[in-house]
Amino acid sequence: MAEPQINKGKKTIELEIYWWLLAGLIAVLVVAPILLNTRTFPFYLSNILFIIAFLTLTRYIFLLRFTWFARKEIVKIVLFFLCIPIVFLAVQEVNLFQTFLDENGSEALVGKALPLEKRESLGKYIHSEMLLFGVGTIISGVVLPFRLILSIWRGRNTGGI
Repeated sequence: MAEPQINKGKKTIELEIYWWLLAGLIAVLVVAPILLNTRTFPFYLSNILFIIAFLTLTRYIFLLRFTWFARKEIVKIVLFFLCIPIVFLAVQEVNLFQTFLDENGSEALVGKALPLEKRESLGKYIHSEMLLFGVGTIISGVVLPFRLILSIWRGRNTGGI
């Protein structure tokens, strides 16, 4: 009887690793046009973290029962409190990005080496995807703690997740 639990635990860890690899791949694919067309982009790190955080937190909201910590109350409590600095940091980074654009314009992001039409489309792409993943991270970072509380309550009262 103990072996199926070990296999189930091993499978959930493998699944978590695959999800993290998929999130990393998606981050690379989303950032690739920026990397290939700009010389300097001061928001690479925050952009990649936004993408990974958004995908991971959203996955935890909807697929919590398939995570390795689905029945680990302590991990859920720690993640609950980790959402607070994640949300504050995400708000700060979105604000920094927006302030940078307001003060310098999108040309500061894409440079002047590209043709005008490509600069405009790349500038719109950068602005849209940064705000999508940044605001998505903030929203999912606010929603996830409520989902974790619900999961803890269900675990204590009904045995569910």
